[in-house]
Amino acid sequence: MTFERVLFVCTGNRARSQMAEGLLRHRAPDHFEIYSAGTLPSGMSEYTIEAMREIGIDVSGQRSKSVDEFAGEKFDYVITVCDFARELCPVFPGEGERLHWDIEDPSDIEARGIPLASAFRIARDELRKRIELFADEH
Repeated sequence: MTFERVLFVCTGNRARSQMAEGLLRHRAPDHFEIYSAGTLPSGMSEYTIEAMREIGIDVSGQRSKSVDEFAGEKFDYVITVCDFARELCPVFPGEGERLHWDIEDPSDIEARGIPLASAFRIARDELRKRIELFADEH
């Protein structure tokens, strides 16, 4: 069986790309080979783990990685989930498709006065909608 390879990229690989990796792995494990990475990895957030646990997905075994770990690898889809990562994301070889989903950083949501745990849920729920559409289309 051939899997389509997907790489989710955000800046810190601490929230949005980690959530996307977990969501797609949960939604379509038999169709995709899924990874996530950051342009400036900063470690997995406990809020990410908790937000995903609330919907029955365990991402605690995932780790924060640099896009450099995937240099030279081919992906069918490279999906950036923030504007900053889109600007800094390296080019990967092959004919893969680059997609961009601008998902607001939970830290930016918190700055608007929303509690941090709720901000992570907002980002998770937006990603969940996009993952459902992506999985259905592919």
